[in-house]
Amino acid sequence: MNEEKLYETAQKCVESRDLSGLKKCLKEMYPADVEMLMEGLNEKELLLVFRLLPKELAAEVFVEMDPEMQESLITRFTDKELSEVMSELYVDDTVDIIEEMPANIVTRLLKSADSETRKQINDILKYPKDSAGSVMTTEFVKLRESMTVLEAFQTIRRVGVDKETIYTCYVTERAKLIGVVTVKDMLLCEETKTIGEIMERNVIYVNTHDDKEETVNLMSKYDFMTMPVTDAEGRLVGIVTFDDAIDVIQEETTEDIEKMAAITPTDKPYLKLGVFQTWKNRIPWLALLMVSATFTGTIISRYEDSLAKVVALTAFIPMLMDSGGNAGSQASVTIIRGLSLEEIRFGDIFRVIWKEFRVSLLCGISLALLGFLKAMFIDRVSVTIGVVIALTLFVTIVCAKLVGCVLPMLAKKLGFDPAVMASPFITTIVDAIGLVVYFNIATLLLDALK
Repeated sequence: MNEEKLYETAQKCVESRDLSGLKKCLKEMYPADVEMLMEGLNEKELLLVFRLLPKELAAEVFVEMDPEMQESLITRFTDKELSEVMSELYVDDTVDIIEEMPANIVTRLLKSADSETRKQINDILKYPKDSAGSVMTTEFVKLRESMTVLEAFQTIRRVGVDKETIYTCYVTERAKLIGVVTVKDMLLCEETKTIGEIMERNVIYVNTHDDKEETVNLMSKYDFMTMPVTDAEGRLVGIVTFDDAIDVIQEETTEDIEKMAAITPTDKPYLKLGVFQTWKNRIPWLALLMVSATFTGTIISRYEDSLAKVVALTAFIPMLMDSGGNAGSQASVTIIRGLSLEEIRFGDIFRVIWKEFRVSLLCGISLALLGFLKAMFIDRVSVTIGVVIALTLFVTIVCAKLVGCVLPMLAKKLGFDPAVMASPFITTIVDAIGLVVYFNIATLLLDALK
């Protein structure tokens, strides 16, 4: 039975209260599918279905749940049930859950964990929220340089059951990281060889206080499944795993998109965020952009005489402003992405400007020609107005492209998030530039032709 049919069968079992059939389905389902099945259940049904899950699957499903569902279950768990779930969770997953819970729930979670787990949890919680230490796990396989391959496999079999990953093993000496070796490396060599003979000594690693986004970028650059994390003394204290890296990428991407849309970032899903909180996240930026947009109104007021003389100029303002804003947004989004992926650095600013300048010339000429033809044959205006439109489009597109590529790079250099310099701010700036260009070109040409 494929996943879709299995999911539909489980839904029917829930609706018909067929607990025996549901239990059978749940055993064969993936944790993410089980979590999706449980999303539409009420609190009583949620607990009932969760109790039907096998012990290991229950822990995996619990990690997949959103904080509200987790809190609902925790408040209804017996101490024994909570302890069983906690014992199956990896430390980094437990930390993620604790960070989302209210104080009374956190107290209960910590109470249900053993002393060693509590120590590991507290060690991770002390690191800054955006650091590599905050997303690492302390459950990994450590080997010694002097071990033979056979001894290494015996160690993995003994301790691996409680580790988040066993494929990549790290070699330490007095707790300091000195090498890395994979299970593949060990499988493909003689069992009598020592780990020191086959391990990679040139290890790429990060510090506990390094930025988690930079850590994930390194993992992507080198195609790592895990990234070792050391403390200030070079001692190996944890690893960042691939699943946590994906979570960080999703979180950072969502944050950048929200900033680019002028929304205060939030870590809650859209449907879980209340109306008041959504309003609170959006209104400050809307108010700021509204105030900043008054500059365009001031510019239009200043050129009222030009508009009064040639009323046809007014009809083209929206097209010119939109074209400039769109051109600036194209450039800024491309540059922001390049900065995020570290494909572009501040040292490349002149190369970027030169490239965008050439692109802007081509785009400007193309849009100027289209604008002129539109003004002449669709809007039926005079040749003078058509020339004004074409020249304005050309100059505005060139300016917009340059502003769109430079501002994010300057923001990055000054320590700000370049995503803040995306569409809303750039559009406001380009609108002002476009209007000034438009009215000045119009005034010069119209006065010259009098």
